[in-house]
Amino acid sequence: MAPPFWAFAWPGAQALAWYIAANPGLVAGRHVLDFAAGSGLAAIACAKAGAAVDAVDIDPLAGVAMALNAAANHVSVNILDGDIVGAPCRWDVIICGDVCYEAVMAAYILPWLRACAARATVIMADPKRAYAPKDGFTEIARITVPTLLELEDSATREVVLLRF
Repeated sequence: MAPPFWAFAWPGAQALAWYIAANPGLVAGRHVLDFAAGSGLAAIACAKAGAAVDAVDIDPLAGVAMALNAAANHVSVNILDGDIVGAPCRWDVIICGDVCYEAVMAAYILPWLRACAARATVIMADPKRAYAPKDGFTEIARITVPTLLELEDSATREVVLLRF
């Protein structure tokens, strides 16, 4: 059985957390959604930067991991349940890590994220996955993060932060 996705600090979440820590004004005082949040790493960085944070992942156990990680980091993260794709955008900023790893997933979420970009700042971290968007965004940063060889094909991965 493969380990759950939320059990790792994926390159996208690492890059988002680093970028937010270096640029807290992006989220400070704003309502942020960490979409496909996994363990909540980027959500925690947003909360530490002064954001009101919602986080969601389709795996209910990810919500448990997020709650434990937020408590361990002395921050508050509101954990949403289930699939929110298609919900009206009520956030100022939406961040999402490594979400374009499968064609079906990318085709499902990208139209919603693009629609949300009409109201919110939407930033996606792409560690150069095959199904990442090819247009309709501005590159805002490139960040190299350490990875686990059990998960990736090298000890580091360059992550591109894309703003829709």
